[in-house]
Amino acid sequence: MTQEELLNELSKPEILYPALGLIVIRTIIWLLFANTIRKTLNLVAVENRLMTPNQSWLVAIPLVNIYWNFQVASRLRDSLINEFYDRKIAVEENPTYRKGSLYAWIYLAANIPLPISILGVLGIMHFVTLANYWFNISANRRILEEHDKFREKEVIINDEN
Repeated sequence: MTQEELLNELSKPEILYPALGLIVIRTIIWLLFANTIRKTLNLVAVENRLMTPNQSWLVAIPLVNIYWNFQVASRLRDSLINEFYDRKIAVEENPTYRKGSLYAWIYLAANIPLPISILGVLGIMHFVTLANYWFNISANRRILEEHDKFREKEVIINDEN
């Protein structure tokens, strides 16, 4: 098949529209994921952050996110460790790091040109590790939110006395 024939085949609506739809859905998922990271970092004191909340949007930029996923895994972990230490909250040793680095490695592997069968398996693993990492970040965000609510109640009770 010549290059022109391949281009004509790939530009057919029955192939082009689903591919564009998948790209849009993937981008929306990345934006929602970045927003979860941003919301979590907003709960971390400025002096404890190793990245700004707005840097979380870099995970939604194709190609950049291959590198940035590794940065988020380590910087988010360190930011959470600092915050939990300051708040004196006992949590797991490296919050979000194992799941985040696994996600980053799977995503990196999924972007290497490999046979379609391997890419299919990596695609499923990518989805599972992203969901697992996302839930883990959300769980840590809820811990910070609940601690904030508890501190607010403490302040109200102390003000009443």
